[in-house]
Amino acid sequence: MAGGRQEKDLVHLNAIHVENVKKERRYQKLHTEFSINPYRKLHVLPDKPMCSKPPESLSEDTTYIDAYRRVRMAPSLKYPKPITESQEIGWFVNELPPQDRQDPRFNFPRRKTDITQLALFTKKRGN
Repeated sequence: MAGGRQEKDLVHLNAIHVENVKKERRYQKLHTEFSINPYRKLHVLPDKPMCSKPPESLSEDTTYIDAYRRVRMAPSLKYPKPITESQEIGWFVNELPPQDRQDPRFNFPRRKTDITQLALFTKKRGN
């Protein structure tokens, strides 16, 4: 062939394939422990009505149930301090003090003045 390029035969192609497989196996990790993702919603279906298995024979996995409950908890119950900056807003929630309607500093009721009464009067008349 022209340009110094040689055609690859089956031996060279097999050697390239073996090298690729070795690279893949070097970075491949075998996972033998499988579990259900606790961050996804779980749709629990009951047994069939005519099921003959007694409920005692069904084993209960408490680790998954605990992980599921922990995921569904509010962040303030899961963690002692806020994790992100956006969680800092509203993390320490205290109840508001009782409202005192007699205190003029905090209570601003609507009041009628001469101008507002005139505006209401002209609006009712249709001018």
